[in-house]
Order: sequence, then C-alpha cells, then structure tokens
Amino acid sequence: MFNKFFGKFSKDLGIDLGTTNTLVYTPEKGIIINEPSVVAINMRTDEILAVGTEAKKMLGKTPSHIQVIKPLVDGVISDFEVTEKMLKYFIDKVHSEYFTLIPRPRVVIGIPLDITEVEKKAVEDAAKSAGAREVFLIEQSMAAAVGTRFEVTNPTATMIVDIGGGTTEIAVISLGGVVTWKTLRLAGNALDNDIIQYVREEFNILIGEQVAENVKIRIGSVAPLKETLTMALRGRDLINGLPKEVIITDTHIREAMSKITNQIIENIKITLETTPPELVADIYEHGIVLTGGGALLRNLDKEIAQATKIPVRIADDPLTCVARGTGILLTDQELLKKILSPDNEKY
Repeated sequence: MFNKFFGKFSKDLGIDLGTTNTLVYTPEKGIIINEPSVVAINMRTDEILAVGTEAKKMLGKTPSHIQVIKPLVDGVISDFEVTEKMLKYFIDKVHSEYFTLIPRPRVVIGIPLDITEVEKKAVEDAAKSAGAREVFLIEQSMAAAVGTRFEVTNPTATMIVDIGGGTTEIAVISLGGVVTWKTLRLAGNALDNDIIQYVREEFNILIGEQVAENVKIRIGSVAPLKETLTMALRGRDLINGLPKEVIITDTHIREAMSKITNQIIENIKITLETTPPELVADIYEHGIVLTGGGALLRNLDKEIAQATKIPVRIADDPLTCVARGTGILLTDQELLKKILSPDNEKY
C-alpha cells in the first residue's frame, strides 16, 4: 500500500547497469545519468565518499583507508552491498529535484544473456533494496534492439553485436526473442588490459587503466588508417622506477588489441553458422548493427563487414542504446509484456 502511494510521486526508470558505466533513463527527460559504475568508500567509517565520475577520478590515487570499488564484473554483480548503495545513490539523485520523500519507482534493468538465476535474483534484490517497488529484467541485446528502434516482435531477424565494458553479446533476435546468441567475457576492459600488457612488454612502462582507456579512445583502431595517429604516453619506467614518456602510434595499439578484436569477429561468424538459414537471409539483407562503447572503435565495422560479407552499421549513439531501450519499454507495457526476460513475468 505504501509502495503504491509513494510510487505515484516517483519517476519510473530504465537502467543500463553496465560494468563500466551506469545509465539512467526517464521517459520525460531521456538519459539523465551517465556515470561510471564506481564507488569510493572510507573503510574506517564505512561511509560512501563518492559515486560515479567523482569516484572514478580517485582510481589509483587513494590512501590505504579509502577503497575505490567497481561492484560489477563482466556485467554481473560481484559486490551486492556496494551495488545496492550505488543504485540508491542514482535513484535518489533522479528524485532530488522532485517532491518525493521516499522514491519507489518501477525499474527496467538490462541484464546479460548468460546470467544465472542467482545473478538475476541479485540484480532484482539490489534494485528493490535501493528503493524500486517493481523490477523488470530485460536482456541487454533485446533492450539495445528496442533502443535502435527495431521492430523486435516481427518475424524478421535482427543481429545485434553489443560490445560493452565487461562483455560482448552477439544475438540474433526475431519474434520478440533471442534465437541464437553468444556471450564473450572480452570487451572494453579486456582491450584496456591488453594495452597495459603490450606497453609493459614493448616499452618497459607501467600505465594504469584510465591511461589505457584514454589511449584506446584517442588512437585505437582495428584496421590501418589513412593517416597515422600518434600520442604521448606517460607512465613509470619499470627499469629505474622513474616517470617516462614515449610516443606511440595507432599501429602499436592495433597490435595490442588484435587478439581480442579477431576473437570477437570469429565469434560473430560462429553465431551466424548456428543461425537458421531463413534468418541469415534477413541478416544479409538488413545487415549487422553494432552497439555499446566498443562499436566506436575505428574501422571495426569495416573489418566485420569484410570478414562476414554482410553490411555492418553502427547504431546512432551506440553507448546509450540499452538505456534508451529500457526507457521505451517503460512506456510501452504491451511490448514489455511480450519480451520480458524468462522467469520475470509480472503481469
């Protein structure tokens, strides 16, 4: 009864609970939060010092009593309590400008395709503990397809490749469900780690995650570019322990990332091989769509197109597709009912 009462004064939310970033969508205003999935905690007092962007700035720079935690690993909750606190922070932040004493929103959350029942329950419990009165779980690939405005309930196949921070999901969608799919624990974070390892081996320099991510965004590519991109890279010299700077090119970063990008392309081909022929014909006609932050890697679409002989396009604003999809489902209850994740039927 109280939940329904407070629910009238709450804003329903669509949440893309990602390994790297959490995005929050409201039907009235669109995406209103896009912040890193990072929480900084004072271990002496158990007090949350910062969440999101402010917490990410502290990564690798904290004293011993302050811990910066990433509560999601490979798209699933690894630290329940911290995830709950992070969600509560975001839900309260959304409602801070409205007159709401106790926010009790309906929430649609994107989840990975290979998530277990225990992990599903953890997501649902974390959202409810953070203040949600109802939680609906939707597969991220399906939410991404809805976010790109595909008619997912039609008998026409759609192939979505969602390259996030912790996972890459390759899914063929038709008639409101996922027909064939593959999930890889290889995505943005794994690319960053490979860059760190490459720089260590080639230049004897140790760099952090944020530096590696910045390098990937600024000069990373999957195929040779018309013009060479260069960048000054600073880190700690492993030989003498002093700061050191080197100039690296897109060729170096391409070489560092090649193992993972090749694996992603190979798994797209494997998924196509297990897809029913009628649906492959649809995919050949309509192409493959890339979503997620990894879709922005230079020339990735061209490499996939060359390997599969199928047209490939990058979704409009690929970083926000899942969040926009969850938001659309909030306002379209009939569509939500049709594509609700199994074991999450609430109507």
